[in-house]
Order: sequence, then C-alpha cells, then structure tokens
Amino acid sequence: MPGAAEKRLELQKILDKLKLFCASSLGQDLVDKMDFLRERQIIEARLEETTEAVNALKIYSDIPLGGLRDIRDAVSRVNRGGVLEPEDLLAVSDTLRCARKLKLFLQRMEEGLFPRLKGLGLGIIPQPGIEEKINISIGEDGEVRDSASPGLARIRRQISDLQLGIRERLNAIIRSSEMQKYLQENLVTMRGNRYVIPVKAESKGKITGLIHDQSSTGATVYIEPYSVLELNNELNRKRAEEKNEIERILRHLSAEIGFRSAEIAQTLEILAYIDLIAAKGKLSTDMDGCAPRLTSDGSLYIRDGRHPLIPKDKVVPISVPLGRDFNIIVVTGPNTGGKTVALKTVGLLCVMAQYGLHIPAHPSSELAVFEQVFVDIGDEQSIEQSLSTFSSHMKNIVDFLPKVNSRALVLLDELGAGTDPTEGSALAMAILDYLLKRECRCVATTHYSELKSYA
Repeated sequence: MPGAAEKRLELQKILDKLKLFCASSLGQDLVDKMDFLRERQIIEARLEETTEAVNALKIYSDIPLGGLRDIRDAVSRVNRGGVLEPEDLLAVSDTLRCARKLKLFLQRMEEGLFPRLKGLGLGIIPQPGIEEKINISIGEDGEVRDSASPGLARIRRQISDLQLGIRERLNAIIRSSEMQKYLQENLVTMRGNRYVIPVKAESKGKITGLIHDQSSTGATVYIEPYSVLELNNELNRKRAEEKNEIERILRHLSAEIGFRSAEIAQTLEILAYIDLIAAKGKLSTDMDGCAPRLTSDGSLYIRDGRHPLIPKDKVVPISVPLGRDFNIIVVTGPNTGGKTVALKTVGLLCVMAQYGLHIPAHPSSELAVFEQVFVDIGDEQSIEQSLSTFSSHMKNIVDFLPKVNSRALVLLDELGAGTDPTEGSALAMAILDYLLKRECRCVATTHYSELKSYA
C-alpha cells in the first residue's frame, strides 16, 4: 500500500490506471497489495516480468485472460463441503477454461524470450475433466441441462409427458360447447404449481373440482377439475424428484471441485499474478515506458524522463543525474516554471521502479534502489493542528530528518518558503548541510537567491 511519500507523489493515480488494465478483480486486488520494494533482486525480477509482458504484447498482441473470474469464495465454500449454485459453477468453468488456454499459450511462446512467464505457466494445473462436466451439466443461462444425468433426463421426459396429458384433458374441457358458457376465458393457466381453468364465479358449481384461487374482482375462480387432480399430483411429485436430482448433481460437481480445491486455488493465484503482469505490460506500452537499469552505487541518471500523469503532447522531458559528481541538486526558477513537476517526476519515477513498474523515460535511464523516500511537497497546512504552511512543512521535515541515511532519497519543494526570506534561506542551507553529511540523494527546489548562490 502506498505510504506518505507515495501519496504526495500521487502514485495512487498510477495504480488506479494500472487497475484499468487488469482483466479481473483478482489482478486489481494484487494492485492494492503492491508495495515499495527494497531488495534489488526482487525489483529486477518484477521489472523483467513487466518487460516480458511488453514483449508478449508486441509479438502476440495480447495475453489471453478472457473468462478469468474471482472464484476464491466458491473454492473456499466447496473446500468446507458447501454446494455451489449453477452461476458459481459457470464462473468456475470460465476460469478453468481461461487457465487451460493460458497454459497452452505460455507453452507455445518463443523459447528464451519469456522465462518468467513460462515459469509461471508451469504452476498452472488445468482441470479439463471438471471443466467438461460443468459444461455438460450447466447451460449458459445457468439452467441444469438434461445431459447432466440420465436420471434427470428421464424425470424431465416424464414431466413433459404429464404436462402434455394434463393440457390435453383441460383443452378437451374448454373446447366443449357445453362447458364454454361457464368459462371466463378459453385457456389453461397455473395456480400454485397446478394446472387450472378460469371459471365464472356464478358457474363454479357447474365444474367439479378444487378451487385454488380467485381474481381480485371476484368474478373469476380458478378450478382444478377432478379429472386432472391425480395427474397434477404426479406432476408435482416428479418436480420434487427433479429438484432432488438437480441438488444431487450440484453436490457432485461441487465435491469434484472440492477434491481439487488446492490445485485450483494455486492456479487461481498464478492467473491473478499473470493478470497483474499483463496489466503492467499494458501500462508500460500506454506510456512508452522502459525498465531502468538499477545501479549499485546509489546513483541515478534519468534521461528524458516524463511525468506519467501529464499528457504526452504537453509533458516536457527532463534529464537528471544524481549521486556521482554530486548528491544534492537545487532546482531554481520562477513560480509556475515547472520546478515542482520536475521534483515530482524524479520521485515518482524512482518509486514506480521500486513498485516493479516501467518508467516513461529513455531506455538508458538508471535508477538507484532506495531504502526510503522522504517527500515534503505541496501545501501541507493543517487546520486541525492550527499549523501554518511553514510550520507544517518544518514539522514534516523534522520528523524524517533523523531517519535519513545514504540510501534515502529526499525531495524538498520550496525549501524554507513561507517565512522571512533571510531566516528561511538560513534554515534551508542548514537542512541541506545536514543532508549532505548524511550522504543521501536529494533534490530541492527554491526561488531564494541566497540558496541559489549557496548551491
């Protein structure tokens, strides 16, 4: 989760954009769990995964993740002995089909170019048997198919035959010239899962049978003639058998999934992770990103870096070397001259890389691996604490100064501003002196002439 520095640099907007490229809520959940990485090997691995995704998108146009659904709750339920509804089973089938197709896609990818993606594919365990059984048993509309079991098919044939027999008998009644004068309408309808005919209230004694309902006006009663009473009873018995058979089928399918729940859960984790990798590749492609080289001496050189939240046709690229000839850069210029944007660009690109994301910069760009990033930027005035802009900035800076070391990146916007220029300049110089001794990497902006001369 983004910390204070990431929030000030608006990393969340980048992560929100990343979510839009995810194919499922599974990938989006992993975006929410992304964190600032500090180990060089892990960062390099994440960047390499992103690079593989970019290359895959170039060669194959897409990474097939269609049908990926969040079935974690369904897998958990069957693992505890629960029974899934048809809609849940369809979601499981869709996801298993996605897993099967993705594994085949990864197996067919060109050797040598995608070692990390192909390695992830080895952990995907297809379940073609379960997938096929669900597809045979459950229709796209969520109805359990006749093909789910011979017993269900037989019961449904019996139900169909009974319905036909009941309708034939009732149609014979409503076609009878003698009976038509007693009917409100010449039709067969249903009341309480039983076939009935609409009879005029004043003629209800003319047709022997059971009254199941009447109209809101009382003008019509719905009668089940005795001639179809036993057929209706048999029909309801068969419907109960159908319901029991459907429940048995759902229990059986759920048990099959439960038996393989550990393998399915493992596959689901891998699918979610590949969804995240693919999204990172799409984000990189969208912003013309690249994987920076990670240095081992704490230096960085951003070449033609662009702020990723500024439209491409309006952004001004910047190049920033830091950590070799000098550890601190003081950026000067007039207000609205782009100092803060430059500062944010440096910080955001460094943080993005340590989240495993490509950065919008020249491919020859180099970045350090920082343990911490400290940022004082924008108007942090606190009304609740009755702090002035200057005081709130100073409080923020004083809070993080003791934590600064040689593996920290410090970003200070308008250092010393908001108070008497002479005092502000002196304080700013003292802070920069302290940071210089701590051997951190620092970028500070200012419009104080005294600070320009000091730098």
